[in-house]
Amino acid sequence: MKIVSLLPSATEIVFALGAGDQLAGVSFECDFPPAARDVPVVSGTVLDVETPRSAAEVDTDVSALIAAGASIYTVDGARIRAINPDVILAQDLCRVCAVPSGEVQDALDSIGCQAEVLSLDPANLDEVIACVGRVGRAIGTDAVAAAMMQDLHARLDAVRRRVAGRARPRVFVLEWPDPPFNAGHWVPDMVDAAGGIPVLAGAGERSRRLDWAEIAAESIDVTIFSPCGFDLAGACEQASSFLDRPEAPGLGSIVAVDANALFSRPGPRLVDGVELLAELLHPPHTGTPLQGASVLR
Repeated sequence: MKIVSLLPSATEIVFALGAGDQLAGVSFECDFPPAARDVPVVSGTVLDVETPRSAAEVDTDVSALIAAGASIYTVDGARIRAINPDVILAQDLCRVCAVPSGEVQDALDSIGCQAEVLSLDPANLDEVIACVGRVGRAIGTDAVAAAMMQDLHARLDAVRRRVAGRARPRVFVLEWPDPPFNAGHWVPDMVDAAGGIPVLAGAGERSRRLDWAEIAAESIDVTIFSPCGFDLAGACEQASSFLDRPEAPGLGSIVAVDANALFSRPGPRLVDGVELLAELLHPPHTGTPLQGASVLR
């Protein structure tokens, strides 16, 4: 079977299911596991990803493209035609995150490719785990997927048991700093599972633009800075855009995290993110070192 993944989380799932050798094409953002970087790239972006820019500049460019009805991503139709894949993994959840499956289907129609397009669009944490099963069925690894889903649910249950009965801090997850966006979709579920109370976000709801007055009006114990598209080093760098704001003292403790690995991409590593959150919100007596997070204040 020949698989094309246009979604970093889907690429992670395929490798986790032991089918990485069947991946014939990926997006330019697919970087985990490291072997994903060796797979031919079949989709890119019209954004300038080489020049360092502020969060506000990135938002301006993305907003302009969306307002104009233009696509942020590109699809290499010639390369996909040459691959002639059996399955293409895509999404319709967010136009900013990856190529929408509708655009993929249009591209396939134009080049005469008959691949099955599987759109992965989870709205909450359970649906993220269910996507493992959907990919498993599509690529013929049902049994492996079922075992993985069982393990992921078991790990979440273990976290919930560990934090049960403890005081639940109010947690704000900041997905973008300028302008500020909350982290929606599956992230409120992650906070809840880790023993926190999500602030300015509801389970399954989309991320949305906020204003700092709205944030300042909330009681916040912990702010998790998880800027979409950034690793931990990038998150620490982007944090400078809001740490000196007058509203910052009301954000409680501020922790930057590796968004790409643990929060933004709806794949198996979100459970790692829940485990990290539980360590942050309810530290164990052993003082386990944090992996993927940096306390900023």
